[in-house]
Amino acid sequence: YARFWHKFLYDIAVVSTKEPFKRLEFLGFILAEDGRKMSKRWGNVINPSDIVKLVGADTMRVYEMFMGPFENTIAWSQDGLAGARRFLERVNGLAEHIVDQEPKETTTVLHKTIKKVSEDIEHFKFNTAVSSMMIFINQAEKGGLTLTTYDAFLRLLAPFAPHLTEELWRDSGNADSIHLAQFPEYAVELAKDETVTIGVQINGKVRGDVTIAPDASQEQALAAVQENPVLKEKVAVDNITKIIYVPGRILNILQT
Repeated sequence: YARFWHKFLYDIAVVSTKEPFKRLEFLGFILAEDGRKMSKRWGNVINPSDIVKLVGADTMRVYEMFMGPFENTIAWSQDGLAGARRFLERVNGLAEHIVDQEPKETTTVLHKTIKKVSEDIEHFKFNTAVSSMMIFINQAEKGGLTLTTYDAFLRLLAPFAPHLTEELWRDSGNADSIHLAQFPEYAVELAKDETVTIGVQINGKVRGDVTIAPDASQEQALAAVQENPVLKEKVAVDNITKIIYVPGRILNILQT
């Protein structure tokens, strides 16, 4: 309807653009826990105010983003709500794991998480953004994190859990609001995977995989195939007619 009316307004020269928006994201429905549409008739309506009173606004906010893809129709789940609550409780205790020097793995996971969350926000993939932050929490609790990394993670989480991160930000010694702070940026080299596992196809059929550097050359990928005892028996180097190689994704060997 928005597009229909905008087209009409454009035709009568009231608006200057042919389309009403540059980008349109469709929002899926949240069904009741019984899988049916929420309705007073069925007595299955979830009152947001009740949820906020029970677990807080941030928990509800995080859960609604984590429950599935933005455009999907998904049923409400009290168990899922509890999972979001546990995640924020772990965030609340993250300051206990602050150390003077963190392991390299924590730094690497942080930058990968910043990259992932930044891209997911842009593409409305909020559920996988939350998932990646949960993975970071696992690493931070296991190996510890510096105050600098802690502050960066709070800024990363702030759009998802604005109330909790604001309190933790102030507790961390910051005077201004976290929502006025710059969103964290990642270092490309730190966010890059050191190795990737790609599928190896022979005449279009997957026959195995190899683990190589994400920017490995075609020659290096073929060398890895020759070092794999299973794949080596299936590839006749002299009979190769064509190689289709996409670095970091797939290697397809065509042979006679």
